[in-house]
Amino acid sequence: MRRLRISAISYLNTAPLMWDFENTPVGSQFEISYTIPSDCARSLETGSADIGIIPAAAYTRIPELVILPDVAIAALRAVRSILLVSKVPIEHIRSVALDTSSMASVALTKIILDRWYGGHCRFTTMEPVVEEMLATHDAGLLIGDPALRVDPAKYHTYDLAEEWIRRTGKPFVFAFWAVRKDALQNTDLDLARIFQESRNHGLRPDSLARIAQEWGPRIGLTHAAVNSYLLENIHYYLDPACLEGLALFYSYGHECGVLPKPPELQFFDAGKPVIR
Repeated sequence: MRRLRISAISYLNTAPLMWDFENTPVGSQFEISYTIPSDCARSLETGSADIGIIPAAAYTRIPELVILPDVAIAALRAVRSILLVSKVPIEHIRSVALDTSSMASVALTKIILDRWYGGHCRFTTMEPVVEEMLATHDAGLLIGDPALRVDPAKYHTYDLAEEWIRRTGKPFVFAFWAVRKDALQNTDLDLARIFQESRNHGLRPDSLARIAQEWGPRIGLTHAAVNSYLLENIHYYLDPACLEGLALFYSYGHECGVLPKPPELQFFDAGKPVIR
């Protein structure tokens, strides 16, 4: 059997999820590449990857995927790394420059502005450089590590996970692991266990200390700030509350015309897809 190909995200928030793949022999069982979330989705869609940590919105557009259970990048409170940065208060935003690295964050931006702030916004794709975004737009969407570097004192800054949770009372799920169904024919590995254990090992105190030592200088954060972000702002479990939030996101996205009809969620179970 050939090694399955993993498309992973090159952001700090996925470092705990990739722990075993980067630090133990588990990684030798797979071919691993790193990119941005939207490209992970494209890799699964084209078949150039077998497993990817995809934006939640991508699951509505790519057929024949199975979700690995209980692992996610989600938020129960402010997430810090998905920010709408604006020159004006949110109710006055009429133009937004979008970093399209994550389809889930783009969809969330459009849902929030349409459903709770009247919509009527113009959206443009731009590189995630906040000064350039705001030179021609009221606001800019920043995702991942660029968002963590923003000085919130300089702008009107809105944490989109916090906005969602305040409005709905539900967690927000940004991404989760998904597998192409045809790839399951090429493996007898218990993928659910492998990816759950990697998450568990990556969240141990000694692992987090190493992640902070490596990533802190790379993105300009202190070790304490890295630890706080990974432990307090990111929720790594696709638990029942997160599944409720995910279902609501799909429903609102469809109502706003941002997402297709909400899909049935299919989960990996001992190599067989299970529909819930």
